Amino acid sequence: MASNPPAPELPFVPSQRVAADAYGPAGVPGEGSFGEWNPSEGTVSRGRHRVAKQRGLARSSTVLGVGVIAAVGAGGMATAAPGKAPVHITMPQMPSLDPVTSLLPGGDETETAAAEQAPSVLGEMGVGVAPAETPSSADAGEALRTRIMAQAAQQEQEAETQAALEAQEAAAQAAAEKAAKEKAEAQAREAAAEKAEEEAKAKAEAERIAKLAASFVSPASSYTITSTYMQAGSMWSSGYHTGLDLAAPTGTLLKAVHTGTVTEAGWAGSYGYRTILTLEDGTELWYCHQSSINVSVGQKVTTGDVIGRVGATGNVTGPHLHLEVHPGGGDGVDPMAWMAARGVNL
Repeated sequence: MASNPPAPELPFVPSQRVAADAYGPAGVPGEGSFGEWNPSEGTVSRGRHRVAKQRGLARSSTVLGVGVIAAVGAGGMATAAPGKAPVHITMPQMPSLDPVTSLLPGGDETETAAAEQAPSVLGEMGVGVAPAETPSSADAGEALRTRIMAQAAQQEQEAETQAALEAQEAAAQAAAEKAAKEKAEAQAREAAAEKAEEEAKAKAEAERIAKLAASFVSPASSYTITSTYMQAGSMWSSGYHTGLDLAAPTGTLLKAVHTGTVTEAGWAGSYGYRTILTLEDGTELWYCHQSSINVSVGQKVTTGDVIGRVGATGNVTGPHLHLEVHPGGGDGVDPMAWMAARGVNL
């Protein structure tokens, strides 16, 4: 807070133009109102006091304005009379004094003088003057800005580096996935090719078997015909031969003439060891006098499968195969003619 000290009072010299009723008896100031008063050049009025103009304070009215503004701006107090409590004067932040001083007579000279005298006058009035911003503050702000920009650039560079690394990793992963996919596709193609080859082989074998099954073969690879169908003789109980004899060494393989199912396999009296192969049309083929049997009842065989071996069991004079053909399971027919009708010449 700041207050103006009271100026020294000068002897009161009434003007000739002051009204007489302004004072009471014996020249004592009364309570009546003052009349017109024309102050002299060397006096200044403050309320009811006359004070001499203080020339030592300032050369112009700028100082008074500066003091008031400074006091008000500092939130201080100003007083115009002694003995009275100072009055608080508060105003918002005022602009620079430059526009005020520029309007005073003297222009830049008055402004310069006021600027030079303002700090000292405000100091005498107890008003602090804020120091001007030093260059170090601006330097600190610029340094902070530079540091922030550098950090931002570093972060951006780190982000770009991270993005590049992620892109490389993604590319490597994509390449690995592509290679794995190509490998899997190659393996799939290879497996498909192997499967196709196996299927082709299986198909060829099936076709071969089907062709073979549809064909007829000789019951033995090497043999000699010793007796024909319906040949007369005392060696047969019926007076004639009921089948076709193919002489061959004991153990010679006997084959299935055609595809069929084994309906009998075992001992059959004068026929020795006999196997009956029934074809799909019901025709029965009898393999008699075998030394051994290689199939069992209910077994399915195809053309050319081994069903037994040549022997001399039963009513015989030597090892041979006695072959009979019974179409539909009925009476026998000439095996040689039946085989010839199916493309096999015995």
